[in-house]
Amino acid sequence: MKQKQPYTIIHEDDHIIAVNKAAGIAVSGDRWDESRERLDKLLGSFYNGPIFIVHRLDRDTSGIIVFARDEDTHRYLSKAFESREVEKIYCAIVHGRPLWAETDCDLALAPDGDKLHRTVVDKHHGKRSFTHFRLLLAAGAYSVVEARPASGRTHQIRVHLASLGHPVVCDPLYGSRNSPKPVYLSGFKKGWRGDPLAEKPLLDRLGLHAAALSLPYPPGLDNKLTLQAPLPRDMTALIKQMEKAAGTLMSNVI
Repeated sequence: MKQKQPYTIIHEDDHIIAVNKAAGIAVSGDRWDESRERLDKLLGSFYNGPIFIVHRLDRDTSGIIVFARDEDTHRYLSKAFESREVEKIYCAIVHGRPLWAETDCDLALAPDGDKLHRTVVDKHHGKRSFTHFRLLLAAGAYSVVEARPASGRTHQIRVHLASLGHPVVCDPLYGSRNSPKPVYLSGFKKGWRGDPLAEKPLLDRLGLHAAALSLPYPPGLDNKLTLQAPLPRDMTALIKQMEKAAGTLMSNVI
């Protein structure tokens, strides 16, 4: 059986390639296992040419990732990300029901801050970090949240949400002891009467997706390229069931 390709192309031209990455594949090499499949090599092989990494997504996060096809574009876009000229929007499925409709989190973060190599909140030595959150939908013990990070720290959204008391579902690093467990329909649908032994999870991986990205492009023009990546099937299926349980439709992510 042919393995499903772990990405779909959203945009391509002579200078950049933007793809919708599936969860479970790294953007670049794994320092612990260099033999694991990686997105930059797959694209380099497909296009038979150099691929330059501009920014990153966690292995288990799905969504938009942009690559440059030449060194000049790589330098230009890397600078745009570093100077915060790029707008990023994520969709996260989290534990709990936030009491806020919108909120900001500006906790300073330090990477590799504990024995598990996690990013930690450190107000004295951490780097300034900022994420704006908006509640989109709540059903049972879960909610859907839009995240707009203004900075780009490692695991920033995951740490900020956990610090607010709403860790991303199925997050083994920053969630509670129960967070890595899959999300089941029985976990939020009132009156569910199915067979608990036969029930299949709606989502069994990190519930975080890079949904949209807007960057200054092409160089030299006062213009922005806006890219969007549809939610993957597993997150879409879960959200549809949450909408049924809540009796309301989710607000738009963008």
